[in-house]
Order: sequence, then structure tokens, then C-alpha cells
Amino acid sequence: MGAQISQVLALSGFEVIAYDINDDLLSKGIELIKSGRYGLENSVAKSRISREIADSALSKIATTTSLDNALDHAHFVLEAVVESLKTKQQIFKMAAEVADPSAVLASNTSTLSIAKIGESLRPKDRTRLAGMHFFNPPQLMKLVEIVKTSKTSNATISRIESVSRYMGKTSITVRDYPGFVANRIGISVFVEASELLEKKIANVREIDLSMRLGYGYPVGPFELGDLVGLDARLRNLKALYAETADKRFRPPRILKLLVMQGYLGDPKTKPGSKGGYYEYFGLKRPSED
Repeated sequence: MGAQISQVLALSGFEVIAYDINDDLLSKGIELIKSGRYGLENSVAKSRISREIADSALSKIATTTSLDNALDHAHFVLEAVVESLKTKQQIFKMAAEVADPSAVLASNTSTLSIAKIGESLRPKDRTRLAGMHFFNPPQLMKLVEIVKTSKTSNATISRIESVSRYMGKTSITVRDYPGFVANRIGISVFVEASELLEKKIANVREIDLSMRLGYGYPVGPFELGDLVGLDARLRNLKALYAETADKRFRPPRILKLLVMQGYLGDPKTKPGSKGGYYEYFGLKRPSED
């Protein structure tokens, strides 16, 4: 997500400094931006953007393995690490100290409490912390959920709204609540679909088709899971279950089994994966029809 969001920011004219823990991960991120399924080369090939625009966007993305360098004088900090509360708290504590004193501190978390992420911050810094939740793939998905805590200032929300508009996104502002709005509903559908699958009521293709053709979903819950990544979906559910202790969000057994066996999602978007639900069950994705 960090790489894909960087691509959208750069295409919108922003100068981006992308941080990760080693050069290998940074190289993979740049390769995803250049040649991924929704990358710049694909957009040029489909005449969505010109070669000049693609080259200009790529030139706006610098990389570093030093968090200090990434944060130094940054005016807008957007975090997109794994769903680990401790890791996010550490990053934002450093960001509050190193970035510009007026910088927005935004988290792309899809499940964790923004208020809990901000517990490591000084009270004055909690006013500039908010959620800025993108949807996968951010190059195509128009929604950004802005998550406001009781401490988040209106000025912070206004700046995130402005950046979202500049990126061509539509934003909604919601209260800090486990899973927020879209993911809480979407994950609930996924869990219900998983129960139907485990009880052999229908297979993954039939369930996905029912939501596509019956409710107008662009993709069904299993095909979406394959796109997002089943390891990411499992982390989301674990975090939401830990946050709420609600049995509704207990990770399905079939999901845990697939991830354990190396089925991490659609190989087109998850290099190295054995596949997702559709490869595991030997079925054709509805979107391939």
C-alpha cells in the first residue's frame, strides 16, 4: 500500500520520500510503482497517462532506509506499515519529534484505533494525528476514510481533506471506531461468506457471483480478499478481533489454513504467492469471464 499510495501522490504532483527498513523492500516498491498491475508502465500502455507524466511522477519519489531522513522537515507524514500498534506508535513518536512541527500525522491503518496509536504522543501532537485510510488498489479506488479522534483538530481534518481532493479522491470523515465504517462492513461480509463456504452452502465463485450480480458489488468478498492479500486480510481480522473481542471478527479457519500453506492472494498482485481462494479451489475468477 505504501508504494501504491506513493505513486498516486507523485502523479498528483507531490514530492515523496518513501521509507522502508531495507533497500530490497524499497526496490520492490519502486518496481511495483513502475511495472505493477496498476503501475506507471501499464497506465502508459493503456494511454491513461503520457510517458512524460509517468517519468515525472517517478522522478518525484525518493527512497531511504533512514526514518530520520524520511521525516526530516516533512510537512505531511503518511504511515502504511503492518497492523502493529507498537510499531505505529514508535513511528509517530519519532515523526512528532523530527517532522515539521505543524506536519499532519496520518495513519493508513484499516482497523487499529487512532487514539491508541496516539497514546505515545504529547497532548499537543495528538491534535495533528488522524487516520487516512486508502482502499486497495489506491490507484483506482476513490474513497479515503478520514478518522477523527476526540483530540484531532479541525485544521488537521481540513488539510487531509484538501490532500485527498488534490489526489482525486472522495473523503468521508468518521469517528475513531474499530474497523471504522467501510472495513467493518466489508470484513463482516467476508466473515459471513467464509462461514457459508466452510459449511459448504456454496463455493467461492458462487458466493462472489451472488454479491456481484445480486448486490452490484464490483468484486465479491473472496476475489477482493485475493486482490488485497490474504495475509493482510488475516492481519486485519486479528487486529479487529483483538480490539473488539467480538466473536464475529474471529479469523475464519479456511483463511488461516490458506495463509499457512502459502496461498497469500492473487499472484498478479502478490508475487511469490501460490495463489488465493480461486487457485486453491481450482476455480475461475468471475472478473476473468
